[in-house]
Order: sequence, then structure tokens, then C-alpha cells
Amino acid sequence: MDLSLEVVVISVSDVDRSIGFYRDQAGFRLDVDYGPNSKYRVVQLTPPGSSCSLQFGVGLDAAPPGIAGLCLVVADVEEARRELVARGVAVGPIRHKASADWQGDYAPGLDPDRRDYASFADFEDPDGNRWTLQERGFPARA
Repeated sequence: MDLSLEVVVISVSDVDRSIGFYRDQAGFRLDVDYGPNSKYRVVQLTPPGSSCSLQFGVGLDAAPPGIAGLCLVVADVEEARRELVARGVAVGPIRHKASADWQGDYAPGLDPDRRDYASFADFEDPDGNRWTLQERGFPARA
């Protein structure tokens, strides 16, 4: 049996503000904005190059806003961070796993060897949903 994760549902406090953040600042593609009445609205956006989309809206999830922890895998975390900052997203500094036998400790900056899954940067949407950029497949390694 194949299982394909294609949609992640998050809770937001303001649907239109969240569309603006994800589409205009984070650069996601708006796929669906369907609201047949005031009690139901589904919005779906997809990160560039992703086969998994994000959904939020009205009547989808009873969870409080700002609890999701999500990860975007990028080939170049420095470039992805720079692009998001240019779009107005407050992205934290880049950090990397501090040792080869990682024990949960981080050091500032890029991983010196640009190892897969070793460099990160974080940002939040307006509701506090947390996103981590994680580097995998840096071009120099390809």
C-alpha cells in the first residue's frame, strides 16, 4: 500500500490575512479558495515544487491557531532564507547541527560541509504556526 501525504491542515485566526502571508510573502501558489457560505471555506496553497499542499479556512479544524510545526526541505537554505526575507518574512538566523554525532546541539551558521539535513532556519506565520527550512541536496553535493 502506498501512502502519499498531499495535504496538511492548519488552523488560522484570519483566513484572508493568512492567504496574503502564504501567497504574497512565502510565495505559495493559491490552488483553491472555496466558500459556499459563511460557515465553510477551504483555502489550499502549495509551496513551489511541492506535491504536498496546505489547507486552512472556516469549518475545517477545531484546533486553536498557531500550533503546527512544519518543515520545508530546500536545496539551499541560505538562498531560501534570503528570498523569504526579501518578501517580508521574518526568518531567524541559519543554524546547523553542531557535531557529527548530533546530540540535539546547534551552532550558528551553515553546516561547514553542507551535509543533508544539517542546516536550518525558522519562521512563523501570523498565527504562530512554525515552519523550519531544512537543507537537503545542496547543489555542490549533487
